[in-house]
Amino acid sequence: MPHDHHEHLSPSGHPFRADNDGPLTYWQAMEIAVRELLIEKGVTTAAEIMRQIDTMDARTPSNGAKVVARVWTDPEFRAAMQTDASQATREMGYDIGPMKLIAVENTDALHNVVVCTLCSCYPRNLLGLPPDWYKSRAYRSRTVREPRRVLTEFGVNLPEDVEVRVHDSTADMRYIVIPARPAGTDGWNVDALAALVTRDSMIGTGLPKAAECD
Repeated sequence: MPHDHHEHLSPSGHPFRADNDGPLTYWQAMEIAVRELLIEKGVTTAAEIMRQIDTMDARTPSNGAKVVARVWTDPEFRAAMQTDASQATREMGYDIGPMKLIAVENTDALHNVVVCTLCSCYPRNLLGLPPDWYKSRAYRSRTVREPRRVLTEFGVNLPEDVEVRVHDSTADMRYIVIPARPAGTDGWNVDALAALVTRDSMIGTGLPKAAECD
């Protein structure tokens, strides 16, 4: 699948990004106008806006990895995630705001994968910014039509008897996949387990890292 999983590199070796010195889009102009109006009216300040942007930029998949590791080790927290994942993660300091968060758990018989067919709805408080391929038309359209083939292209090869279930995020609802705990991790602490959790495993397009044997 041309999911742009590996970005093109510039001559410097960094991921290529087109220059953004073109004309502003309608939405960019609207954002600037609203922001400047809020500052002018004293509703907020430029410093407060920058602090919020810094907070948002600091979100990474390590947040979600900590949630997954706790699910693996804490039966009460696992039950709380199944009942109300929004509240459970909020109590860990990861507030998803007014949106509903749903945790879906992989098993030996079921593999979950998340997509947003409309745009790029994504649990950014837990996973940070979505990867480019998650926002691509190819991923958004093909995952609902041929999920098993898409997973294969990501390197996830599932037995035929494993059900693949696709979850479509919306503007007011987000999903996080709780991947199956890797074998050989009995007795591991939460930090060690969290290190095995990958971003893609919480989207469903990947699996956790395997435990390394001594």
